[in-house]
Amino acid sequence: MKAPDLSTRTAALDRAVEAGQGRLDRELADSARGVVERARERGGLSAEHTVAALAGATGSGKSSVLNAVAGADVAEPGVQRPTTAHALAAVWGEGADELLDWLDVPRRHEMEPVEGQAPATGVLRRTRPAGISTGLVLLDLPDHDSVVVEHRVRAERLVERADLLVWVVDPQKYADAALHERYLRPLAGRSEVVVIALNQVDRLSSAETDALLADLRRLVAADGLGGARVLPVSARTGQGIDALRGLLAEAARRREASTARLTADVRAVAGRVLDESGQAPPARAADRAQGALVDALEDAAGATTVVEAVRRSARRDARLATGWPVTRWIGRTRHDPLRRLGLRRDDLRVPVDRPDLARTSLPQTRPSVRAATATAVRSYIDHVTDGAPDAWVLAARDRGSTAIDRLPDALDQAVAGTRLEEERRPLWWRVVGVLQWLLLAAAVVGLGWLGLAAVLSYFQLPPLLVPDLTVDLTDRGGGTFELPWPTALALGGIVAGLLLALLSRGAGALGARRRAGRVRRRLRAAVSEVAEAEVRRPVAAEMEALATCREAAAVAAA
Repeated sequence: MKAPDLSTRTAALDRAVEAGQGRLDRELADSARGVVERARERGGLSAEHTVAALAGATGSGKSSVLNAVAGADVAEPGVQRPTTAHALAAVWGEGADELLDWLDVPRRHEMEPVEGQAPATGVLRRTRPAGISTGLVLLDLPDHDSVVVEHRVRAERLVERADLLVWVVDPQKYADAALHERYLRPLAGRSEVVVIALNQVDRLSSAETDALLADLRRLVAADGLGGARVLPVSARTGQGIDALRGLLAEAARRREASTARLTADVRAVAGRVLDESGQAPPARAADRAQGALVDALEDAAGATTVVEAVRRSARRDARLATGWPVTRWIGRTRHDPLRRLGLRRDDLRVPVDRPDLARTSLPQTRPSVRAATATAVRSYIDHVTDGAPDAWVLAARDRGSTAIDRLPDALDQAVAGTRLEEERRPLWWRVVGVLQWLLLAAAVVGLGWLGLAAVLSYFQLPPLLVPDLTVDLTDRGGGTFELPWPTALALGGIVAGLLLALLSRGAGALGARRRAGRVRRRLRAAVSEVAEAEVRRPVAAEMEALATCREAAAVAAA
C-alpha cells in the first residue's frame, strides 16, 4: 500500500486532534495543532529553498562552522557569551524573503551576487563557494543553553521550523544531559533530517576522535536517532567541512528535507496520539450490553406495574361491556387500575405541542428506582468503554451522570406517550352486550308475565292466556316436555345471560392478556428509544470520536 503524502497525513492529524478535543492531553493536543499549523504554513512558502539550521551550545563553534561552510566570514564569532542574540541566515539564491519572514530571521546574507543591484539594508552579498548550489538557507541559531531566556526561546522556535537540523557539539559537551534529553530525544524518529557535527576534532588525536565518535553515535542511537549522520569536523582546519557542505548541497538539490522533516514531525506526534487513544473497545459491545440496560430501565419505568394494570383494566372493561347487566354495577364500584396510575387517555390531557408535560402517577422518584437506574447506566458504560483510555471513559461516565438525572422524567413521558388502550373496542363486546340486553329483556318479560298472572289469580280475575313451550324429546328416548312461555322466558333469559357472562369473562381474560402483551412490547420499544436517546447515543458519540481519533492518527502515523 502506498504511504500517504504529507497533505493526507496533516489532514488526518487535524481530524484526530479535533475528534480528541478535551480528551487528549492538552500539551499533546497543542503540540499536534502546532505541527499541523507549521506544515500548512511551510507548505505555502518557498519550496525551492531548504532551511538548514546550525544549533548548539555556547562555545560549540556554530558561527565558525557557518563561516567554514559558506567560505566567507558571514558570522562573527566572539568571546563574550551569548554570542548570537538573533539568528543569522546565509542564503543561496533569491526568493527566500517570505520564508525568512516566517522564520523571523532579520539578519540575512545573500551568498550569490546580483549584477547591477546594490545590496539592500542589512543584507551582505557574497560569492558562494564551490559545491553550494542555489536553494540553501543556512541558519546560525542562538545558543540553546543561553543564559538569556529570550535567546533560548528563539532557538527552540527555529529548531521546530527548520527543514534540516545540524547539531554542532564539541568534545567537552557532546554528552550533556540537557542536549540529549531536551533537544535530541524529542526528535526521535527524525534521523533523516538530523546531522550531528562533532566540532573541534583538530584538538583530538585520531584515536580520541574515533572513541568520541563511537560514544556520540551510541548516545544518539539511544535518543532514537540511530540513523542520524555523525560527522567529525573542524571549523579551524576545515576537516570534514567539505563532507558537511556536500551533505547540505545535496539536501538543497533534492528539495526533500522540508517534506521529510514535516512528515517525521506529523508521524511522531500522531504516534503519541495513537498511543494515548488506547485500545478500541470490543466490537458490538454496545449491542451486547443494551439488553440488560433496557431490562433495568423497564423496571425503573414500572413497565411490569403498567402491564398488569392494563391487563386488569382490560378485564374490567370487558366485564362492564359483556357482563350480566343486573350485576354490572358491582364492577363499576371497583377502581380502574389505569386511572389510578393516571394512564387513562382522558387523564393525560396535554397540549399537542407540549408532550413533555404528560405525567403519570408511577413512583419514579423512589430511591431504589433511581439507584437501579444509575447502576444499569454505569454497568452499560463500563461494558461499552472496556479498554478505552481513562479520559474517554470519564467523559462517557460524565454523560451517563447527566442521563441518570434525566431518565426518570424521560421514562415517565415514554410510558405516558405509549398507547395503552385500544383505539376501538372489540366488536364482540358490542355483540355480546346487545345479546345480554336482549336476554335481560326476555327475562323481564317472562317475569312480568308471571307476575301479572299471579296478580290476576290472586284477585280471582279471568286468567291470562299462558301458552306452553313444548319440547319433543321422543327421538332421544325421552317424552314430551312442556314449559309455560313466561317461565321459559324468565329462566332462559337469566340462565343464558349468566352463562354468556361467564363465557365472556373467559374470553375477556384472554383478550386482556393479549392486550397486555402488546402493551409490553410497545413499552419496551418506548423504553428502548429512551435508552437510545439518553444513554446509548451520547456514549456512542464518545466511542465514535475515539474511533475517529484512532483511525485518523493511524493514517497520520503510517
